[in-house]
Amino acid sequence: MNDKVNKAVKPLTSAQMRAARALIHWSAEDLARETALSVTTIRRAELTDEETSMTAANDLAVRRALEAAGVEFIDDNGGGPGVRLRQRQRPKAPKK
Repeated sequence: MNDKVNKAVKPLTSAQMRAARALIHWSAEDLARETALSVTTIRRAELTDEETSMTAANDLAVRRALEAAGVEFIDDNGGGPGVRLRQRQRPKAPKK
C-alpha cells in the first residue's frame, strides 16, 4: 500500500470496533478468527473509547475483516468517528 494512503487512514477507536462487531453480530472470538489475532488482543483493544493500542498491522487486519463483512468506517467529521453497514446492492432483475 502507498504510504500516503496509510497516513490518511486514522486508527480505529475501541468504540468503532465494538459497534462494528455489534452491527454484524460478531463475537470477539469471531473477529479473532477472521483476523488471526488472539481474543485477548481484540478484547484489550476494545477496553477504552480512545484509539486502540493495536499495532498498525493488527489495526489493518481488523479493518479489512470488518469491511469485508459489510462494515463502513466513518471518519471524525465533526460528529465523531463511527460505523455503519454498507448499503447492499439490489440484485438486478432477470432479463426477460
